[in-house]
Amino acid sequence: MLLVALTGGIGSGKSAVGRRLAARGAVLIDADAIVHELQRAGAPLLDLLADRFGEGIIRPDGSLDRAGLAAVAFHDDHALADLEAIVHPAVRAEIARRIEAERGTDSVVVLDTPLLKVASEHDFAAVVVVDVPIEVAVQRLVRQRGMDEADVRARMAKQPSRDERITLADRVVDNSGDEDALDAEVDALWAWLHRLPTR
Repeated sequence: MLLVALTGGIGSGKSAVGRRLAARGAVLIDADAIVHELQRAGAPLLDLLADRFGEGIIRPDGSLDRAGLAAVAFHDDHALADLEAIVHPAVRAEIARRIEAERGTDSVVVLDTPLLKVASEHDFAAVVVVDVPIEVAVQRLVRQRGMDEADVRARMAKQPSRDERITLADRVVDNSGDEDALDAEVDALWAWLHRLPTR
């Protein structure tokens, strides 16, 4: 197994790189997708979140109002710390379970995670950072996802800086260009990964 961490700030296109790696044969473990699974309607984690942040974060159909939760958590350091204390242990346990399931295989296993601290919890062969200029990321999120610019910048302020991420990178994927440029970057990354020793 070749275990790789894939990270990048909000709006970097980290998920787009993850999808391209999966299309080339990687086993993708998507931390954000795991969060969504653990926060689905009826999941025990939702009760814990409602206890801390109020029933208002639960929609009438029982699903989580993610925007409502984000509006509370990302503008208050104590609330964000409480959110992480509730969600992160369950996510880490599921990530570890999925990695363990691939141990002993010859798979390229890519952990797609926005959290750099996760990179210290596993024996990664490489840390790959998807990078774009901050203003490009802001404009993409506003234009493509319809997010409020102030909200985007508030979320970015809570994440590691661009420089902090790049410092940890064994390889940087530049996603400031178009789709074809990103495909070329991922092709080069995929070839590079196959030259690394497995662990």
